[in-house]
Amino acid sequence: MPIDESRAFLPVRIAVLTVSDTRGVAEDRSGDTLVARLSDAGHMLAERAILRDDVEAIIAQLHRWIDDPQVDCIITTGGTGVTGRDVTPEAVERVADKMIPGFGELFRWLSFQTIGTSTVQSRACACVARGTYVFALPGSTGAVRDAWDGILSSQLDSRHRPCNFVELMPRLMER
Repeated sequence: MPIDESRAFLPVRIAVLTVSDTRGVAEDRSGDTLVARLSDAGHMLAERAILRDDVEAIIAQLHRWIDDPQVDCIITTGGTGVTGRDVTPEAVERVADKMIPGFGELFRWLSFQTIGTSTVQSRACACVARGTYVFALPGSTGAVRDAWDGILSSQLDSRHRPCNFVELMPRLMER
């Protein structure tokens, strides 16, 4: 999709949350990939955290960032599968004002191009929560690349046409 170079680029302040029972800072390749991509695109890393697959802890962290005026967008990686410990989508749904179903649908379509039918195991999702975007990605570096390169890089670019998430930010709290 086209980038309109006549429009100003508006950097987005993005918080990154890795959800994993097994990864620490040294092993967080998907979080590292996400931070590198958002930084390379000109956005700002607002904060970064790693939490275990605990729905209440994830919800509490999401609420902290949603209420922080220095965070425009939250991207999580991990915890979107179908096992008993995968609870990120449940946390996202509990903080959501409005779900963005097209995000998960498009992510799975893009992911199908690289991993085939295994994409049905992903519960990637997105929402708007009190004026903040929340995107939940699977925990693999390939999934992060698919989501960033195929969706988020353009939708978080204020110059993307015909429309993008950034231009809607001032209107997310409208009633």
